[in-house]
Amino acid sequence: MSKYYFTSESVTEGHPDKLCDTISDCILDEYLKQDNHARVAVETFASGNKITIAGQVTAKGEIDIEKLVRETVKEIGYDNENIDMDYRTCKIDINITKQSPDIALGVDIGGAGDQGIMFGFACDETTEYMPYAISMAHKLSKKLTEVRKNEEIDYLRPDGKTQVTVEYENDIPKRIETILISAQHDEKVSQEELKKDIIEKVIKPVISEDMIDENTNIYINPTGKFVIGGPLGDTGLTGRKIIVDTYGGYARHGGGAFSGKDASKVDRSAAYMLRHIAKNIVANGYAKKCEIQISYAIGMKEPLSININTFGTGILSEENLITKIKEKFDLTPDGIINYLELDKPIYALTTNYGHLGKENLTWERVIKL
Repeated sequence: MSKYYFTSESVTEGHPDKLCDTISDCILDEYLKQDNHARVAVETFASGNKITIAGQVTAKGEIDIEKLVRETVKEIGYDNENIDMDYRTCKIDINITKQSPDIALGVDIGGAGDQGIMFGFACDETTEYMPYAISMAHKLSKKLTEVRKNEEIDYLRPDGKTQVTVEYENDIPKRIETILISAQHDEKVSQEELKKDIIEKVIKPVISEDMIDENTNIYINPTGKFVIGGPLGDTGLTGRKIIVDTYGGYARHGGGAFSGKDASKVDRSAAYMLRHIAKNIVANGYAKKCEIQISYAIGMKEPLSININTFGTGILSEENLITKIKEKFDLTPDGIINYLELDKPIYALTTNYGHLGKENLTWERVIKL
């Protein structure tokens, strides 16, 4: 019997990096509402009570970026510059230029917006075909935000992180070894009250009883205090949560971030497409686990390479699976954009609690291969 442990983490939408991802994706969506051919690459940086927006945009129409940023920070819940950030008083710097004409040369003819490698993955550990640890970590983070916003736990603040360690036997999740939750809170609450509320109102509604036993470790705010949070406690930057955004470290990652980028950037669009293909290979019964890699060159339409690994669980050879993929799917940037409808303003839906494994996203559709 093979036994091992695997850990994945997630963060709430108020985590400084996720705050920045959310702002970048909201800006992208606003441009796409006016121009579905908009070229957008926007980075956000947050520190203290200040937000900086920088990047390149080539699009028809104009948007009020400062107003959008303040509305986004407000929606997340930051309203106190003494302990995290205040949407009313934060300083906002904006430095937006146009897309480099050298990049546009390739993108305008349907080529990839950059070189790079991307991965897609799926497995049968959960109903959404995601690894169990990242699935549970996301659900805990989402629940942490839910009980804050509906005031079920009214002393919570926006910043927070979760982490789940799973014990595997023969590659099957058997139990949860550790649950770790760090939740920003008002100073008035005691550690005892916080731990009790988090266990009863966050952990128990999310984690199945049969996955927790008397040996499961539960840690809530291990330092004993988490009052200062958000960009006041730690700087935030777009694209620093790429493992949270994908498979929690369970599968490989090409290194490219998602948020703030339109779909001509294959870092984002190809990663979504490969998730779609890997998920359908598993959902159609061709394998229990599947990872796909693809590579592109800037300005070129067709991928340079495709690699697939079913980890010994496939019923067809990996060579045959690659042939099926090439016959079924157009993997040019334009082909991916058209197939997944990536020219629509859908990106704010993707930012938090994973870009993958959610319902109602085109790349999560199950089709017949």
